[in-house]
Amino acid sequence: MSEKARALIHRWFEEVWNKGRSDAIDEMLAPDCIVHGLADDGSPMHGGEGFKPFHAKFREAFPDLSVNVEDTVCEDDRVAVRCSVRGKHSGDSLGFAATSKPVEFSGIAIVRVKDGKIVEAWNNFDFMALYKQLGVS
Repeated sequence: MSEKARALIHRWFEEVWNKGRSDAIDEMLAPDCIVHGLADDGSPMHGGEGFKPFHAKFREAFPDLSVNVEDTVCEDDRVAVRCSVRGKHSGDSLGFAATSKPVEFSGIAIVRVKDGKIVEAWNNFDFMALYKQLGVS
């Protein structure tokens, strides 16, 4: 199970984030998936329909976004991933005008997989570093 889960998570970051394929979200997220730690108000996102607006907003703000998976640790149905993220702030979707500034920040996600799909994810990305680089801290 752990090798399949590892492959799924690597595919998630490559397809959904690096290639910007929003159609891949439903391929990899279970319909009842719960995603923690990404919403502005701290509430969890539910399923692909709950996650897609965040994805669209972030990809519009950083169309050249690149997520590099630095480490993965797998145990049973869970995968922990350490990532580095880079991009140029080229879109206005974060609630303020694009700054054209490059950003670089890191994050960790712990993901639970069941039946070949992500069923729950806990995210801790350094959005404070992101906003400081954009001059919006």
